[in-house]
Amino acid sequence: MSALMQKIKRFLRSPQGQQLVDRGRRELAKPATQQKLRGLATKFGKRR
Repeated sequence: MSALMQKIKRFLRSPQGQQLVDRGRRELAKPATQQKLRGLATKFGKRR
């Protein structure tokens, strides 16, 4: 495994990394955020 992947894994297991993951999960649970992501997926899907 590359050194970068190890550093990322170590960060995600740290308290600061866990806070970031929790914040991301809370943001993704919001309907407005989900709508924005669906719009982006549609926009990028049409380009192909």
